[in-house]
Amino acid sequence: MQAIHVTIRPIGNSRGVVLPKTVLAQVGLEDATDAEMTVEGGAIILRKPAKPPRQGWAQAARRLAAEGDDGLVMGEFGNEGDVELAW
Repeated sequence: MQAIHVTIRPIGNSRGVVLPKTVLAQVGLEDATDAEMTVEGGAIILRKPAKPPRQGWAQAARRLAAEGDDGLVMGEFGNEGDVELAW
């Protein structure tokens, strides 16, 4: 991608840059309301936020339970020596 010239503007006590929609679309941020920003090797890097691990798992489990599709895949089974274990 060819470099695009942008203006750094004052915003209160900070500074800001207007990011062109075409640039945001290239990284999947065109409809985003937040992003992750880091400084790496003298460059400002803007990325889509990483999804938290297991995001959406609880909702998916509730949906499966409501549909009655939450049974054990392998069924109940034990291991040798489990009989001697006290739970």
